[in-house]
Amino acid sequence: MVNSQENRQGQELAALFQRDLTRLGQELERFPDDAALWERVPGVQNAAGNLMLHLEGNLREYIGRQLGGVDYARNRKQEFTAANLTRAELRERIGALAGSIPEILARLSSEDLEKTFPEQVFSTPMSTRQFVIHLHGHFNYHLGQVDYLRRVLTQEGAANLVQL
Repeated sequence: MVNSQENRQGQELAALFQRDLTRLGQELERFPDDAALWERVPGVQNAAGNLMLHLEGNLREYIGRQLGGVDYARNRKQEFTAANLTRAELRERIGALAGSIPEILARLSSEDLEKTFPEQVFSTPMSTRQFVIHLHGHFNYHLGQVDYLRRVLTQEGAANLVQL
């Protein structure tokens, strides 16, 4: 068992992902109906629902499977082509992520975070810490896109989201 000093960094990363998965769920709830999640706006390639599926696939693959050993077979193409899932289905999927991803990260020790990430995703190897920070930035990039799509589609302002 890793003591709390040894996995403080993992716990901090876990808290950030927990906060932002909660925020993603809050954005989901602000869409007026299921159909709005799949609407596309001119000049924007992806619907909010597809961005949510992409975030799910990304976290399940890189944190769940590669760091947590959770069985998962990613279908990246389907993340961007699926349509018409309900808010209830997406809520369940986001909830499952919120229940697993922070837990996996919280278990990582400083030593685990210093190791080279299991897959070389970009042109150069990265430490697990650096790659998880990259994943957090990627998550927030798409979370912002979901927020703006919701604002355009609903003509509503910013959501009052959970704080860390």
